[in-house]
Amino acid sequence: MSTSAVTRVIGTAIVLRGDDIDTDRIIPARFLKTVTFDGLAENLFADDRAQMKAAGSVHPFDANGSSGAAVLVVNKNFGCGSSREHAPQALMRRGIRVVIGESFAEIFASNALMIGLACVTLSLANIQALMMAADWDPDMKVTVNLESGVATAGGQSWPIGISPHTKHALVTGQWDGAGLLLENYGEVDAVGARLPYSF
Repeated sequence: MSTSAVTRVIGTAIVLRGDDIDTDRIIPARFLKTVTFDGLAENLFADDRAQMKAAGSVHPFDANGSSGAAVLVVNKNFGCGSSREHAPQALMRRGIRVVIGESFAEIFASNALMIGLACVTLSLANIQALMMAADWDPDMKVTVNLESGVATAGGQSWPIGISPHTKHALVTGQWDGAGLLLENYGEVDAVGARLPYSF
């Protein structure tokens, strides 16, 4: 098994309610003018957070205890809109390792897989149960076991949805093409030495 394998994620959760949360809300376009992805995390949901602060409320990403969360729980069609890869990158750099939702925009889920950020689904009823449990106990640990296909939290468990391709890529570490090359560099080097046009 590759060292990049993602088989299980355990952590506290951030609950972010609302359907059709698009990538411009996740990371506004003005923050995309960077050469690297460094610093993106601090600008996650920048406009939503500012609006809620001005209204006297607190955005879930600003709530006490949210900074150490590894799990994000969302509703339907999360990550719709433009195809910017900065959205999953910003979430990953904030510490999110799995997003649990009713459904995801296809390009967002693909971009997330490319960096080893798992996106798994639950039914609406189970999402609501998980959100309520996390609201009731913000320190509750959520476990997402990609191998067994089950999420557990607060004494409850739910079957997760994940495509066979995505599951295989995550649990074997094959999502990480560069990592696989480095882990098997001796083999790559040997093939290169046999090529008649290599130098």
